[in-house]
Amino acid sequence: MITLLRKLFIKNYQDTSSQKVREAHGILASCGGLLVNLLLFSFKLLIGIITASMSVISDAINNLTDFFSCIVNLIGFKVASKPADKDHPFGHERIEYLSGLIISFVIVAAGLLLIYSSISALLEGTSEISINIFTFIILSVSIVVKLGLGLFYRGLGKAINSVSLKASMQDSLNDVLVTSFVLICSIIQYYFPSLWYLDAAVSIVVALFVLFAGAKMVKETSAPLIGVRPEVKDVLKVKEEVLKIPGVLGVHDMVFHSYGPTKVFLTIHIEVDGNMNLFNSHDIADEVEHLVKTKFLMDATVHIDPIDVESHEYQELKEKITKIIKNIDETLSFHDLRIIKSLSGNRVSFDIALPIDYKCKKSDLAKKIREAINEIDKTYVVVINFDDNYVG
Repeated sequence: MITLLRKLFIKNYQDTSSQKVREAHGILASCGGLLVNLLLFSFKLLIGIITASMSVISDAINNLTDFFSCIVNLIGFKVASKPADKDHPFGHERIEYLSGLIISFVIVAAGLLLIYSSISALLEGTSEISINIFTFIILSVSIVVKLGLGLFYRGLGKAINSVSLKASMQDSLNDVLVTSFVLICSIIQYYFPSLWYLDAAVSIVVALFVLFAGAKMVKETSAPLIGVRPEVKDVLKVKEEVLKIPGVLGVHDMVFHSYGPTKVFLTIHIEVDGNMNLFNSHDIADEVEHLVKTKFLMDATVHIDPIDVESHEYQELKEKITKIIKNIDETLSFHDLRIIKSLSGNRVSFDIALPIDYKCKKSDLAKKIREAINEIDKTYVVVINFDDNYVG
């Protein structure tokens, strides 16, 4: 069904790397959400006023916040599709993340408003609630429609990997649970009208549920704006493909810079034979950049690290340092090993990649590694640099 709608309303719908196609998906999702949520809000509010049910009115207001969220989504996708300009050379795709964050704040605000209204109703002790059969019908239809809308968001969000559409999907599924709870409450009150306080109490529960969902969404939608670590499987896939290029002996110091779902830049260090001429190593770097661009749709900047593949001393020392470091901590790795010979001694230098949350002091770690290397050869002057491992 989702694929059929995409075929009908979106030109070249499978080209999800195109910002125009992403925009079309966002507009389709937003328009569908606008129509559904406006109708649900209208019918629920009408039933809530007729029956004086605070829980039904709260559920209606919840749909109203979804309506405004769709407007924010619509604006977000339109602005995010704007091309790069002089002031924003990386484009405007992060607006999509910002729109998801705004949706989250709207949901939090709605939750706080519902809590206030529900507590007021409970304290006032109103008992003028008259649940009827139309209440059950509207709430039941709402559950089915919201479930369908959530699956609609899920399909489109998965197709373009959209943070804001995934947030809207979660909100719709939350609404299914909330409305189901309100429906159960209404059925109980229909048969036991003396339980006047149940309506306001359920309304508070609904409000707390909305508030919790909103707070969770704030955390999830703000993460891409702050900057998150890429998926491990994506990092390994890029590394695996780059290592297939003839002449690439190793890969390290990968850093992904995201400016939106389709605007990602990569800096990467590759190891090559240090005895080849500069023109050949430059050609390898160009090939890596071309591969990353065509296969992963990322712009890459490549740094070349020469390796002395003809030196037996280098190979033996590399194996020994690898064993030393792994014995200290399996999560550590090293690169850029250099052996520089001089009259004053042999200088050994290399970089160690540290996990972001590594607890051990760098000075203590460096001392432990130096002592272990000097047990192999006391003439080595060991220089250790530390890098942050941004990709895990």
